[in-house]
Amino acid sequence: MKISAAFIALVAVALTACNENHYVAPPPPKVAVALPLKQDVTRYLETTGSSAAVNSANLVARVAGFLQEIKYTDGATVKAGEPLFVIEPGPYENALDQAKAAEAATDATVTQAQADYARQLELQGKQFASKATLDQATATRDSALAKQRQAAADTKQAAINLSYTQVKAPFDGIVTARQVSVGELVGTGGNATVLATVVQLDPIYINFNISEQDVLRLRAGTRGRGMTEADLKQIPIEVGLENETGYPHKGSLDYAYPGVNPSTGTLAVRGILQNSDRALLPGNFLRIRVPLAQEQGALLVPDAAIGSDQGGRYVLVAGKDDIVEQRKVELGQVVGDLRVIVDGLKADDRVVVSGISRAIPGQKVDPQMQTVTPTGIRP
Repeated sequence: MKISAAFIALVAVALTACNENHYVAPPPPKVAVALPLKQDVTRYLETTGSSAAVNSANLVARVAGFLQEIKYTDGATVKAGEPLFVIEPGPYENALDQAKAAEAATDATVTQAQADYARQLELQGKQFASKATLDQATATRDSALAKQRQAAADTKQAAINLSYTQVKAPFDGIVTARQVSVGELVGTGGNATVLATVVQLDPIYINFNISEQDVLRLRAGTRGRGMTEADLKQIPIEVGLENETGYPHKGSLDYAYPGVNPSTGTLAVRGILQNSDRALLPGNFLRIRVPLAQEQGALLVPDAAIGSDQGGRYVLVAGKDDIVEQRKVELGQVVGDLRVIVDGLKADDRVVVSGISRAIPGQKVDPQMQTVTPTGIRP
């Protein structure tokens, strides 16, 4: 059988074509994109500070004597007026009895002097006694009355000294470990003997400083809500410990120093909050935030979608023809897992929210549309 030359040539061309390699570009990588979530958010002033006791007082011996009894256990919760220490009361009971006896004696003297004065006044009126005699009776009466007042004051002071033999809690709180022992002589010498300390934990103060710029923002926010300086205590404050999520402790502003410190450019501010569970202790380092104003239509993206480089923070956007663009953005506060974008993003920008490592600026991607919600990303 003869094979035509044309057939042979066709086979040769086919074999040659099979030996050539043609590069086929891979499809664009798939990435998840979503429009920014648009919602109203509250702008906050965020800072740090510390907690402090509303009241903290050293218990001291106000009279001298031997410590007779300690009526509490270290670290106990005490109520205002509860006796905690007893200083030997015997000498002060005796002093009070002596003062009362002296007062009774002056009362008798006053009674006699009053009677003598009345008698001399009557006699002088009938011309039976001289004016000098009446003057003497008057002086005796007045001296007796003065001694009576002195005796009454001595009795009162003796009663006060006796009351000091019981050292009581000045307010509700926690009492620290005792600094003295039973049988120890206290209240002598130039310095008062510290027996223990009572600390009030509920409520508790929150102390922090804010910058002059933040002061202006805070005042602008209060004016925007129709509040005056007198409404300071209506401004809420939220507090969180270092190991806590969010700001679970709620209170209100309580005080602001009436002036900015010129050396630091800051304003000292104090908040107060209830602390019945004693979650906060004096001296705790705290995260603090104070609401400033309601921001309408803020744009939020997942915090995980935000990158950073030497130029600052950015997000990746699927732009025209699905080409990836890198957008520099200005960040606002965190809202859950989302972050407010203050500047650099528009409401119709498709932000890359997943598969970020596959999205290279200047290259095309296959965007898969998702939806950003306050609780996460949904298809």
